[in-house]
Amino acid sequence: MGGTLSPGMDWEAILDPDLPLLEVLLRGGLTYFALFALLRFILKREPGAVGIPDLLVLVLIADAAQNGMSDDYTSIPDGLLLVATILLCSFTLDWLGHRYKFIGRLVHPPPLELVRDGVELRRNMARELITHEELMTHLRTQGVEDLSQVKRAYMEGNGQITVLKHGSQSGPKARRRAGQA
Repeated sequence: MGGTLSPGMDWEAILDPDLPLLEVLLRGGLTYFALFALLRFILKREPGAVGIPDLLVLVLIADAAQNGMSDDYTSIPDGLLLVATILLCSFTLDWLGHRYKFIGRLVHPPPLELVRDGVELRRNMARELITHEELMTHLRTQGVEDLSQVKRAYMEGNGQITVLKHGSQSGPKARRRAGQA
Protein backbone atom coordinates (compact mmCIF):
# COMPACT_ATOMS: atom_id res chain seq x y z
CA MET A 1 0.00 0.00 0.00
CA GLY A 2 3.05 2.31 0.48
CA GLY A 3 1.92 5.02 2.91
CA THR A 4 -1.70 5.12 1.78
CA LEU A 5 -4.26 5.23 4.62
CA SER A 6 -7.34 5.79 2.51
CA PRO A 7 -8.06 5.07 -1.14
CA GLY A 8 -6.75 7.79 -3.45
CA MET A 9 -4.74 9.66 -0.79
CA ASP A 10 -0.96 9.30 -0.48
CA TRP A 11 -0.23 10.66 3.01
CA GLU A 12 3.50 10.03 2.69
CA ALA A 13 3.68 12.29 -0.40
CA ILE A 14 1.64 14.99 1.36
CA LEU A 15 3.63 15.05 4.61
CA ASP A 16 7.13 14.06 3.44
CA PRO A 17 9.15 17.10 2.30
CA ASP A 18 10.11 17.03 -1.38
CA LEU A 19 13.27 19.07 -0.82
CA PRO A 20 15.76 19.25 2.03
CA LEU A 21 14.35 21.78 4.52
CA LEU A 22 17.58 23.83 4.47
CA GLU A 23 17.19 24.21 0.70
CA VAL A 24 13.62 25.48 1.15
CA LEU A 25 14.87 27.94 3.79
CA LEU A 26 17.67 29.22 1.53
CA ARG A 27 15.46 29.45 -1.55
CA GLY A 28 12.80 31.40 0.35
CA GLY A 29 15.26 33.78 2.00
CA LEU A 30 17.28 34.46 -1.15
CA THR A 31 14.12 35.00 -3.21
CA TYR A 32 12.70 37.44 -0.64
CA PHE A 33 15.85 39.57 -0.41
CA ALA A 34 16.45 39.51 -4.18
CA LEU A 35 12.89 40.63 -4.91
CA PHE A 36 13.05 43.26 -2.18
CA ALA A 37 16.22 44.73 -3.73
CA LEU A 38 14.71 44.70 -7.22
CA LEU A 39 11.50 46.37 -6.07
CA ARG A 40 13.29 48.92 -3.89
CA PHE A 41 15.98 50.01 -6.34
CA ILE A 42 14.39 49.50 -9.75
CA LEU A 43 10.75 50.34 -9.12
CA LYS A 44 11.61 52.43 -6.08
CA ARG A 45 8.21 53.77 -5.14
CA GLU A 46 4.98 53.42 -6.98
CA PRO A 47 2.06 55.49 -5.76
CA GLY A 48 -0.14 53.24 -3.65
CA ALA A 49 -1.36 52.49 -0.19
CA VAL A 50 0.74 49.39 0.47
CA GLY A 51 4.49 49.56 1.01
CA ILE A 52 6.83 47.42 -1.08
CA PRO A 53 7.80 45.06 1.79
CA ASP A 54 4.12 44.50 2.65
CA LEU A 55 3.19 43.81 -0.96
CA LEU A 56 6.15 41.50 -1.38
CA VAL A 57 5.21 39.47 1.69
CA LEU A 58 1.61 39.10 0.50
CA VAL A 59 2.60 37.96 -2.98
CA LEU A 60 5.27 35.52 -1.81
CA ILE A 61 3.11 34.06 0.95
CA ALA A 62 0.25 33.58 -1.49
CA ASP A 63 2.54 31.78 -3.92
CA ALA A 64 4.27 29.73 -1.24
CA ALA A 65 1.00 28.72 0.37
CA GLN A 66 -0.50 27.84 -3.02
CA ASN A 67 2.42 25.56 -3.83
CA GLY A 68 2.12 23.84 -0.46
CA MET A 69 -1.63 23.34 -0.81
CA SER A 70 -1.69 22.12 -4.40
CA ASP A 71 -0.57 18.76 -5.67
CA ASP A 72 1.97 20.54 -7.85
CA TYR A 73 5.43 19.64 -6.60
CA THR A 74 5.72 20.74 -2.99
CA SER A 75 4.69 19.05 0.23
CA ILE A 76 2.84 20.79 3.07
CA PRO A 77 6.01 21.07 5.21
CA ASP A 78 7.85 22.67 2.26
CA GLY A 79 5.09 25.26 1.85
CA LEU A 80 4.81 26.01 5.57
CA LEU A 81 8.57 26.38 5.95
CA LEU A 82 8.65 28.71 2.95
CA VAL A 83 5.88 30.87 4.44
CA ALA A 84 7.72 30.96 7.79
CA THR A 85 10.96 31.91 6.00
CA ILE A 86 9.27 34.80 4.19
CA LEU A 87 7.73 36.09 7.41
CA LEU A 88 11.06 35.78 9.20
CA CYS A 89 12.81 37.74 6.45
CA SER A 90 10.17 40.47 6.62
CA PHE A 91 10.39 40.64 10.41
CA THR A 92 14.20 40.71 10.24
CA LEU A 93 14.20 43.64 7.80
CA ASP A 94 11.74 45.58 9.97
CA TRP A 95 13.74 44.81 13.13
CA LEU A 96 17.04 45.80 11.50
CA GLY A 97 15.41 48.94 10.10
CA HIS A 98 14.24 49.90 13.57
CA ARG A 99 17.63 49.17 15.11
CA TYR A 100 19.96 50.62 12.44
CA LYS A 101 19.22 53.95 10.79
CA PHE A 102 20.88 53.17 7.44
CA ILE A 103 18.79 50.01 7.04
CA GLY A 104 15.69 51.91 8.16
CA ARG A 105 16.22 54.39 5.32
CA LEU A 106 16.53 51.47 2.90
CA VAL A 107 13.40 49.70 4.12
CA HIS A 108 11.33 52.86 4.79
CA PRO A 109 12.69 55.63 2.54
CA PRO A 110 12.32 59.23 3.70
CA PRO A 111 9.83 61.56 2.01
CA LEU A 112 10.99 63.26 -1.18
CA GLU A 113 9.88 66.87 -1.72
CA LEU A 114 8.15 67.33 -5.09
CA VAL A 115 6.73 70.86 -4.75
CA ARG A 116 7.98 73.82 -2.71
CA ASP A 117 5.92 77.03 -2.53
CA GLY A 118 4.02 76.25 -5.73
CA VAL A 119 7.12 75.31 -7.75
CA GLU A 120 7.72 71.79 -9.01
CA LEU A 121 11.09 70.34 -8.05
CA ARG A 122 11.71 68.74 -11.44
CA ARG A 123 14.93 66.96 -10.45
CA ASN A 124 13.12 65.13 -7.62
CA MET A 125 10.15 64.38 -9.88
CA ALA A 126 12.51 62.95 -12.49
CA ARG A 127 14.14 60.72 -9.84
CA GLU A 128 10.75 59.09 -9.25
CA LEU A 129 9.67 59.29 -12.92
CA ILE A 130 6.68 61.49 -12.08
CA THR A 131 5.36 63.73 -14.84
CA HIS A 132 3.61 67.05 -14.33
CA GLU A 133 0.32 65.40 -15.36
CA GLU A 134 0.72 62.58 -12.80
CA LEU A 135 1.53 65.09 -10.07
CA MET A 136 -1.50 67.20 -10.95
CA THR A 137 -3.71 64.09 -10.89
CA HIS A 138 -2.59 63.38 -7.32
CA LEU A 139 -3.01 67.02 -6.30
CA ARG A 140 -6.55 67.18 -7.69
CA THR A 141 -7.54 64.12 -5.63
CA GLN A 142 -6.57 66.20 -2.59
CA GLY A 143 -8.58 69.26 -3.64
CA VAL A 144 -5.75 71.23 -5.25
CA GLU A 145 -6.53 72.82 -8.62
CA ASP A 146 -3.39 74.92 -9.06
CA LEU A 147 0.23 74.52 -7.96
CA SER A 148 0.13 77.99 -6.38
CA GLN A 149 -2.11 76.49 -3.66
CA VAL A 150 0.67 74.08 -2.61
CA LYS A 151 3.09 75.00 0.14
CA ARG A 152 4.82 71.60 0.04
CA ALA A 153 4.14 68.24 -1.61
CA TYR A 154 6.07 65.08 -0.75
CA MET A 155 6.25 61.58 -2.09
CA GLU A 156 6.23 59.46 1.04
CA GLY A 157 8.19 56.23 1.39
CA ASN A 158 5.06 54.18 0.67
CA GLY A 159 4.40 56.00 -2.63
CA GLN A 160 1.62 58.25 -1.31
CA ILE A 161 1.80 61.95 -2.15
CA THR A 162 1.21 64.24 0.82
CA VAL A 163 0.16 67.82 0.17
CA LEU A 164 0.43 70.79 2.54
CA LYS A 165 -1.58 73.74 1.23
CA HIS A 166 -0.85 77.42 1.84
CA GLY A 167 -2.85 78.63 4.81
CA SER A 168 -3.28 75.16 6.27
CA GLN A 169 -2.42 74.93 9.94
CA SER A 170 0.00 72.14 10.82
CA GLY A 171 2.93 71.54 13.07
CA PRO A 172 3.51 72.30 16.78
CA LYS A 173 2.13 75.87 16.69
CA ALA A 174 -1.15 74.74 15.15
CA ARG A 175 -1.49 71.92 17.68
CA ARG A 176 -0.88 74.36 20.55
CA ARG A 177 -3.52 76.74 19.19
CA ALA A 178 -5.96 73.85 18.74
CA GLY A 179 -5.34 72.80 22.34
CA GLN A 180 -6.05 76.34 23.60
CA ALA A 181 -9.38 76.58 21.77
